[in-house]
Amino acid sequence: ASFFARMFVQVCLYFYCKCLWRCLKFVVRKLTGRCELQRICYNTKPGAARTMKIEASLKGSKSKRLQTSVSVHPDAIEKTIDDIMELKRINPDINPQLGVSLQACLLQIVGYRNLIAEVEKLRREPYDSENPQHEEMLLKLWKCLKPNSPLNARISKQWCEIGFQGDDPKTDFRGMGLLGLYNLVYFAEWDAEVAQQVLCDSLQPKYSQFSKAEWEKKKFDKAIGYSFAIVGINITDLAYNLLVSGALKTHFYNVAPEAPTLTHFQQTFCYLMHEFHKFWIEEDPLDIMEFNRVREKFHKRILKQLQNPEMALCPHFAASESLINM
Repeated sequence: ASFFARMFVQVCLYFYCKCLWRCLKFVVRKLTGRCELQRICYNTKPGAARTMKIEASLKGSKSKRLQTSVSVHPDAIEKTIDDIMELKRINPDINPQLGVSLQACLLQIVGYRNLIAEVEKLRREPYDSENPQHEEMLLKLWKCLKPNSPLNARISKQWCEIGFQGDDPKTDFRGMGLLGLYNLVYFAEWDAEVAQQVLCDSLQPKYSQFSKAEWEKKKFDKAIGYSFAIVGINITDLAYNLLVSGALKTHFYNVAPEAPTLTHFQQTFCYLMHEFHKFWIEEDPLDIMEFNRVREKFHKRILKQLQNPEMALCPHFAASESLINM
């Protein structure tokens, strides 16, 4: 009986709050002469804060047309904006900037959904040693990380030098599919200096970027290394989960002036690899068996940072001036 009583109270509260919220929105619109979408665009600066509010407003609308506007095809966004303006009875000639702001937000919202689909497709595609393109990418990874050390054979113990578990890396990509390889190649090619340094440090942490004085100050005494490639695949999993859970919306809505792309995701991976490496050294684990503990602690740290609507994980990938002026 008490269970049903609690359920009844919760249902009543839900409908009460929902009706109260609708009434409040109606009163505010009458007082200000602006709908919720207008108030958000005019009172919130561009970036994650604005886009996430717009997204929540559209999803929470009682209108099906507004609810589905967050999942339209990118080519249909302009038509969708016109529909929203018409539905909300907003004169585009009097509010020209509103359409521009809504379009920027919808491009980000729709782009994020499409990015999840693109990343998921790569994750689900297994590495195929019979596929010349896959093999070419794998060999490219070696060349980027070890430019002065030729690979003696496709099947070789040399792969362990860049952090794979055995003499054929294909088995290590099972968890993340091609996504893990794509990320590692991007890191090694486009952030080559940092990638090679992180690889070197992972093999010999004592000779990492920290000076002798810093080592003594931080009281490091062990400096346990780790397998670079395996950790890269693991950090790919972390980035993937941040993306799918929606946690990366804060970052992408702040750095991508329009639709976030696979390149934005890969840049984020580079950042996470670099930051995890520093975090690993600072944590000074007893042995490699502590990897999951350190990873989980790092994950929580990133999640906490992403709770800030102003957060951009990679400041040097900041949004363009065109977004700031919208």
